[in-house]
Amino acid sequence: MPVPWFLLSLALGRSPVVLSLERLVGPQDATHCSPGLSCHLWDSDILCLPGDIMPAPGPVLAPTHLQTELVLRCHKETDCDLCVRVAVHLAVHGHWEEPEDEEKFGGAADPGVEEPRNASLQAQVVLSFQAYPTARCVLLEVQVPAALVQFGQSVGSVVYDCFEAALGSEVRIWSYTQPRYEKELNLTQQLPALPWLNVSADGDNVHLVLNVSEEQHFGLSLYWNQVQGPPKPRWHKNLTGPQIITLNHTDLVPCLCIQVWPLEPDSVRTNICPFREDPRAHRNLWRAARLRLLTLQSWLLDAPCSLPAEAALCWRAPGGDPCQPLVPPLSWENVTVDKVLEFPLLKGHPNLCVQVNSWEKLQLQECLWADSLGPLKDDVLLLETRGPQDNRSLCALEPSGCTSLPSKASTRAARLGEYLLQDLQSGQCLQLWDDDLGALWACPMDKYIHKRWALVWLACLLFAAALSLILLLKKDHAKGWLRLLKQDVRSGAAARSRAALLLYSADDSGFERLVGALASALCQLPLRVAVDLWSRRELSAQGPVAWFHAQRRQTLQEGGVVVLLFSPGAVALCSEWLQDGVSAPGAHGPHDAFRASLSCVLPDFLQGRAPGSYVGACFDRLLHPDAVPALFRTVPVFTLPSQLPDFLGALQQPRAARSGRLQERAEQVSRALQPALDSYFHPPGTPAPGRGVGPGAGDGT
Repeated sequence: MPVPWFLLSLALGRSPVVLSLERLVGPQDATHCSPGLSCHLWDSDILCLPGDIMPAPGPVLAPTHLQTELVLRCHKETDCDLCVRVAVHLAVHGHWEEPEDEEKFGGAADPGVEEPRNASLQAQVVLSFQAYPTARCVLLEVQVPAALVQFGQSVGSVVYDCFEAALGSEVRIWSYTQPRYEKELNLTQQLPALPWLNVSADGDNVHLVLNVSEEQHFGLSLYWNQVQGPPKPRWHKNLTGPQIITLNHTDLVPCLCIQVWPLEPDSVRTNICPFREDPRAHRNLWRAARLRLLTLQSWLLDAPCSLPAEAALCWRAPGGDPCQPLVPPLSWENVTVDKVLEFPLLKGHPNLCVQVNSWEKLQLQECLWADSLGPLKDDVLLLETRGPQDNRSLCALEPSGCTSLPSKASTRAARLGEYLLQDLQSGQCLQLWDDDLGALWACPMDKYIHKRWALVWLACLLFAAALSLILLLKKDHAKGWLRLLKQDVRSGAAARSRAALLLYSADDSGFERLVGALASALCQLPLRVAVDLWSRRELSAQGPVAWFHAQRRQTLQEGGVVVLLFSPGAVALCSEWLQDGVSAPGAHGPHDAFRASLSCVLPDFLQGRAPGSYVGACFDRLLHPDAVPALFRTVPVFTLPSQLPDFLGALQQPRAARSGRLQERAEQVSRALQPALDSYFHPPGTPAPGRGVGPGAGDGT
């Protein structure tokens, strides 16, 4: 729909330059060219297919420069559309090849050969125009008379009227010949935006301010603008009158664009992309980026927007040491978002990880093979380097560098170098990569660790026997020695405590205090408890999904357990996910990791990986276990505090639970938990917060 003149004047500015914009009357496109040239516009648009570059058969016309000008295409005196006029400057490139006979013998060439040199030149020039959501390609036929054909000289220009574009949109223009003899020209131009669409910041939030009349109906759409492929719509709504739309700063990415248009037939759409240089948007882009393993060798980078990045493999040893890039012998590879990439691997390994760098800064690192091959292994990576005349050398990758084998250094790999070389020759090492320059081998170290521990245990037994003899000789000091030994055993057990990740739905503040009391009570046992209540700063910085993804992966890799604490709100949210596949936005708080965790928890249950790694729990007077969705009852679901012994037994390391000891720990946890339970469940006659909410809520009796 044509835009009223007063809106155009507001957008373009009231100045003599703007008011004197040329006006074109009528909807038809047209073309004209420099004096001496003849040009013709095809009647209809063509497909935008540049094709490959071909060698020029002789002198050809080629675009050398693009020039744009804003004009107005008016349907009525005061109703005009903004239009982009494009001028393509042309020049003669290439030359005639000398005939072979004339070149060899110096004789005169065939007079018939000279005729094409005196002929006019013709060319088909393509103009490609793109401005979301439209894209067009037009074909211009140009003819240059022989008198103007001079090699390397400009012959004039051809002008096209015109490409219609919306106010505030970004237009991209390409020009090339058909067939294409040279690389296409390109030009990008940002058109002025309407003043009633404004973007402002308020702390962590961003406001879209639309200052339109109260009776104006318009559509608002948010989308991700893609360099390759169509835009990805994110949000759409029809609105009326002046509006202020609030966006959370975590939703900003560089390619997030805004489109506004009046709800009228054939209306002009205004597009702006205001977050391209926003530092918060770039940080959010990397937080949202994910690496996804497709097959043994292929993977891709998922991200909302395109980004400059390169990736390489690295080796991560257990113990918290940094992942060491395997460059060389491997090399960095350029990464394209949503494009499948491959590494030349023969086998996968849980210690192999992918590092993604941007502008020489590490942005992303994931061990893609750990999910399918298990936790990190205590293996040594051997790098084999092959030289001329079948010479080869081996070194073991360690945090301090690559240790040559054999070696007299004091590192672990050097001490076991002879055994590692024997394992390599006997085929006990796994070959991960191989080419003409070298190879990578992963050699297990478990058996050597077991041998060393056997010696340690033997020394401990001898020490225990000697200690028993001393105690028999000194009975008066026996009790003191036993107390010290008991403290040592307890401290050792604490050092080997199991990790537990506690997930819950933040129904209300009272329930959060109850969860905090349970987590604090469990910390008194040999358990390392992680809960979002104690990591609010980290949760806000990373976002709920990224925080939970990291905690879940670390917990399961260490052989820990994930505890799902069900409440009426959690049951309602799970049922909503199982029914629709998504949760209602805004139904929970900004720090609710339970809501964010469902996208990762559900696949473990659906694929049968949950037993042994997950347990469920709920409070006696708040929720009945039968109210928990059937999918989550594939793992044990305990009621607290009535089933505390069984619950604690499920949290302990295998073979660590004893009935007497568990009962004692259960009483200890129950005593620590009881004040919080009494505070949450008020005395009879007073409604308790959170009761009677959602499916399966208890009756309070």
